[in-house]
Amino acid sequence: MARKPWSFKEDRRLMELAKSSIKLEEAAKLLGRSPDAIKRMALRLGLSLKPKSGNKG
Repeated sequence: MARKPWSFKEDRRLMELAKSSIKLEEAAKLLGRSPDAIKRMALRLGLSLKPKSGNKG
């Protein structure tokens, strides 16, 4: 599956979502991207997103 290039607008939106402490899956839904695509771009932009809800351990 070919990757759709990210627009500047999408980069900015992801930055805003990360600042609001949104969960990864929710950001993926809002941006119409896969969670993996969101993770990759967040890493590239130096952003931190919360993982799926639910505590392990």
